Amino acid sequence: MRPHVLAIIPARGGSKGIPRKNLRLLRGRPLLAYSIGHALAAKEITRTVVSTDDAEISEVARASGAEVVQRPADISGDSASSESALLHVLQHLRDRENYEPQLVVFLQPTSPIRKAGDLDKAIRKLREEEADSLFSATLLDRFAWRVEGSAARPLNYDPAHRPMRQVAPLDVMETGSFYIFKPWVLHQTKTRLGGRISVYMTGFAESLQVDEPQDLTTIEHFMSPATGQDEHRDIRLLALDFDGVLTDNYVYVDQHGNELVRCTRADSLGINHVQAAGVEVVVISTETNPVVEKRCRKLGIECMQGHSDKAAVLNQLMRARRIDPAEVAYVGNDVNDLACLRNVGFPIAVADAVAEVKAVAKLITHAKGGRSAVREVCDVIVAMKSAKPSCEVGAAASL
Repeated sequence: MRPHVLAIIPARGGSKGIPRKNLRLLRGRPLLAYSIGHALAAKEITRTVVSTDDAEISEVARASGAEVVQRPADISGDSASSESALLHVLQHLRDRENYEPQLVVFLQPTSPIRKAGDLDKAIRKLREEEADSLFSATLLDRFAWRVEGSAARPLNYDPAHRPMRQVAPLDVMETGSFYIFKPWVLHQTKTRLGGRISVYMTGFAESLQVDEPQDLTTIEHFMSPATGQDEHRDIRLLALDFDGVLTDNYVYVDQHGNELVRCTRADSLGINHVQAAGVEVVVISTETNPVVEKRCRKLGIECMQGHSDKAAVLNQLMRARRIDPAEVAYVGNDVNDLACLRNVGFPIAVADAVAEVKAVAKLITHAKGGRSAVREVCDVIVAMKSAKPSCEVGAAASL
């Protein structure tokens, strides 16, 4: 007889950040439907339940193939924990059916990207390692700091002895996509992780979650149209507008008519990282200004300025270097960037771009232009290029 493995997907009707978030369409499907589909496709999972307080979510859940357990109002508010919903489902099934699963798989509906087979592999990993609980994680391959008030302190390294990346400790962070645990862990600790804890590693795309409206656009970029699985583009060229992208779109003029702009060194570091990953970086600007040339020279990137038809310049550049438009990312902020954005595989808008630009973008940065937006883009591209298939961390931890 197959062990009982219960998948629980908590999905409230309310959401502060994105109204009706769990029902928002992503490539034509409700966000919730992706997690239900992943649970139903897993061979190890024997039952899939959605916990909700919402009638429309109940209809979508049933139509997608899941069972529904109605959640009481007192554990459906903004302050209600996921653990309270999980405990309610287990208690409900025990009272109504005398049902007790051997394992619980807790899926977050805000994580729509999971690779085929990941849930089955994770369940088997927990069993093989004789762990009591498991969480999905991705590599934290950066130096992490905690900011408390006006002070910052390192979390995973000593700044006086900065280790090389190749020999640095293996640090991971929870993706929030899924957790697996034996029911006693939740009953005794009232948390999803306890006892002997194992880790299942996933890639960058699987770590993406829907928290803000622009996250839907970002996640859609990583999903293929047919399957919804993650898709990593091989970006070879990053083209940037200058004003409003590498600057905050303000210009400072002194009494002699000299113009100054404001940039951030964070973008410089991002450009260094993306160049080290083999990506060419160019600036294409409508304006002709010595400050553009000076800044690009400082950054070590090519500068093309004084072009009213930026799309023609970009097309000529792609032809000359034999780069397919699908291999190009372009970052813009205003309507004169639209032609370029529409002609590349990865169109990107900064957070304070005009609405017309955001409408065609596949990624909208969290940061505004001139305030680390380019650094954010570079980090995404580097992560896309370095993303690897799921790997495993050997040792389990104990609490």
